[in-house]
Amino acid sequence: MTSAIPYVNAAPHIGHAQEFVYSDTIKRYHKLLGQEVTYLCGPDENGLKIVQAAEKEGKPTQNFCDYYQQKFLDLADKLNVQFDIWQRSSDKKTHFISSQYLWNLCHRNGDIYKKIYTGLYCVGCETFYTPDELDSKGECLEHPGKKLEKVSEENYFFRLSRYQDFLADLISKDKLKITPQYRKNEALSFIKRGLLDFSVSRSKIRAKNWGIPVPNDSSQIIYVWFDALNVYFSGIGLGWDKDKFKKYSPQDLMVIGKGILRFHAIYWPVILKSAGLPLPKELYIHGYLTIDGQKMSKTIGNVIDPIRMINKYGTDGLRYYLLREIPSYGDGDFSERRFKELYNSDLANGLGNLIARVAKLCEQSDLKFPLEKENDRTLEDQIYPLLDSFQFNSTLTILWEQINKYNIYIDQHTPWKLIKENNKEETKIILTYLVKGIRTLSKYLSPFLPETAEQINNQYSREEIIFLKPLFPRIP
Repeated sequence: MTSAIPYVNAAPHIGHAQEFVYSDTIKRYHKLLGQEVTYLCGPDENGLKIVQAAEKEGKPTQNFCDYYQQKFLDLADKLNVQFDIWQRSSDKKTHFISSQYLWNLCHRNGDIYKKIYTGLYCVGCETFYTPDELDSKGECLEHPGKKLEKVSEENYFFRLSRYQDFLADLISKDKLKITPQYRKNEALSFIKRGLLDFSVSRSKIRAKNWGIPVPNDSSQIIYVWFDALNVYFSGIGLGWDKDKFKKYSPQDLMVIGKGILRFHAIYWPVILKSAGLPLPKELYIHGYLTIDGQKMSKTIGNVIDPIRMINKYGTDGLRYYLLREIPSYGDGDFSERRFKELYNSDLANGLGNLIARVAKLCEQSDLKFPLEKENDRTLEDQIYPLLDSFQFNSTLTILWEQINKYNIYIDQHTPWKLIKENNKEETKIILTYLVKGIRTLSKYLSPFLPETAEQINNQYSREEIIFLKPLFPRIP
C-alpha cells in the first residue's frame, strides 16, 4: 500500500498527519487479519516549487530537501506510523534510474512525443490547466489567490487521449476500485469530458536544472507527476531490482487526498498500461481538513502544527480525533476546542475511566483472571466490513458504544458493594465479563490507538490485574 507523495517545500501540517494516520490504521488492520503488509511512502523533491522554496530560504536545493524530508519522518515517528519503504525522489541510485526506465518503456510504445505548447501553469499543483478547469477568477481550485503562469515552450507530451476507452472500462468495472463511490463518479465524469494529452517534461531552464533528465534529451527534465508517481514503483525496484519489483507490484491500495484524484486515477494507471506494468487495484480518497471552519492556509496563518498537538495532548489523542471526528470520506473541521471536548468525553471519561475502574475493582477483589484468546465475532462482523471500506469514524462509534455499555454495566451491577460484602462468586462473574470485554477491546483498538492498546494489553494480560495511573488524564 502507498500514500500520497508529500511535497517537502515546508514542514508537514495537520493534513499530512491525517493521511499518515489513515494509512497506518489500514496497515495495522490488515496485519491484525494476519496479512503481510508493506507500506511505501516518500517525498516529492523534484518540483519547481521545491527549488523556489529553497531559494527563498537561501539553501542549496538538496540540503533543503534533506532537511524537510526528515521533518516528515519525524512526524511519522511521533504519530507511531511505520513506513516499510521510504523512497526519496532525489535518490539518484534508484529513483532516477527507475524513472528514466519508465520513460523509455512509454516512449518505445509510441506514447511520448514532443511539441510546442502554450498553457496556464499552476506551480502549486505542478500542472497545466485549461480555462474551464479554473474558478470564476481564473484561479486554480486547489490554490486560490495564486496567479497562474502563462507558459509557452517545447516539451514532451503523453498520449492520454489514446486511453479513453481503456480508462472508462478500468474504472466503471471496478478493475481499479475507487472509494467512495462519488469520487469514482468524479473520475468517470473527467474521462467522459474527453482526455487530453498531458505534459510530461519541462525545459531544463524553467526547471532550474533540478530533477531527472529526459533520456537522450539534455534540454528537458522529466515533468514532476510522471517522476513523482513513480516513487511508488522505484521504491520497490522498478528498473533496478527485478525480483523485488516482482514481489511487491502492483499496489493493492493507494491512499490519497481528493485534490490529486486526476493524477492517481487517470494518469498513473495509463502510464503503467503504456509501460506494460501491473496496474493498481484500489484507490481510497479522503477529504481535507478545515481549521475552525476555514480552509487551511499559510496566508491566513491557521496551519496547525501536528507536533505541537502531540506534545500537548499525546499521540493517541491526536490519532483519535483525526479518526473519529473527521469523516472518512469527506472534509472535516479541526478545532482545538472540540479536540478537548472529545478527549475528555471519549478518552478520559470513556475509555480511560473504564480501564482504571475495572483494574481498581480487580485489585480490590483479590481475584485472578485466567488468560484466554479473546475474540468477539459479533463485534468483528460489525466493524471489519467498515474497516474494509475505510470507515474509521463509524468503526470507532461502534467500539465506543461497547465502552459506554461496559461503564453502564458497572454502574448497574455495583461490584464495589459485592467486594465489600465479600461476595466472591458474584464479583467474579461481573469482573470476568468486564475483563474479557476489555481484553477484546484492546485488540480491536490496536489499529487506531496502538500505544493505548499496548498499555491496556500489558495491564490486562496477566491473571492478577492491578491499578495503574489513568491512560488519559482530563484536560482542564
